[in-house]
Amino acid sequence: MRVAVTGGTGFIGSRLVDRLLDRGDDVWIITRSVGHVMKRHPKLRAMTWDQINNGTHGVKQLDALVNLAGESINQRWTDAAKQRIMQSRLKAAAGLERLVESLEHRPMVVVNASGISYYGTSETETFTENSPQQITDFLAEVVDKWEEAADRIPTDRLVKLRVGIVLSAKGGAFPLMALPYRLFGGGRVGSGKQWISWIHIEDMLRLILFCLDQDMTGPVNAVAPDPVTNDRFGRAIGRAMKRPHWFPVPAALMRTLFGELSVLLLEGQKCLPQAALDAGFEYRYPTIDQAMQDLVGK
Repeated sequence: MRVAVTGGTGFIGSRLVDRLLDRGDDVWIITRSVGHVMKRHPKLRAMTWDQINNGTHGVKQLDALVNLAGESINQRWTDAAKQRIMQSRLKAAAGLERLVESLEHRPMVVVNASGISYYGTSETETFTENSPQQITDFLAEVVDKWEEAADRIPTDRLVKLRVGIVLSAKGGAFPLMALPYRLFGGGRVGSGKQWISWIHIEDMLRLILFCLDQDMTGPVNAVAPDPVTNDRFGRAIGRAMKRPHWFPVPAALMRTLFGELSVLLLEGQKCLPQAALDAGFEYRYPTIDQAMQDLVGK
């Protein structure tokens, strides 16, 4: 299978590229500069956004496309940062629309990563792929416009992969989330009642491949079937690391330190991966305790 990946040098994308290469796929990375990409693997190939925009990419066919591109949301949300976060996603989707339209053989499937922020935030509701959209904050607005732009990419199957918090021992948000426990200072954040819908990095990669290979289409929640509250999440880290869970962090302090970004820590969604379960996807780390034992267990 010839697969193009955007965000192929990032936290999730770099690992996905390795998996695709390992199973023998013909992999192209779409990036700003090809120099560092070509050194990673002798069979890896690359095209730039400039080549896509001016029609000189030289690719005639793709079987699949995975879009993981976008400015990191893990930064203070100034007006300039919000603009970068939004525009990076819209520009990537528009570029992919141009790329696909230029191909002689268009991809049968496009997997476009967005986020579970689509559903808004709640301490009481449970969301599946059939739940209605709720634009309650900046991230929900980003997902709305991101998926709307992805809808314009011509393909037989568009998978809207709504991603929760991806847990990995190396990279992403989890090492910082676990750090207070390493220092014997872990505890709930804010009320501790806010939901965390998470997925282990291994299952995240396997789910993307599953979406490519199976007849998946439409929204797919990329989360584990065991969403937990912030308090339970912290207790699971503590159990795995044999550290106390005792030092609460006030919500007011988080708002002062992180500004609007604190919504990621103080509010959440209880999401279930109904589409993946219905399609027969099997998780290697279905519960938070199994995930923590793998990530930080002694």
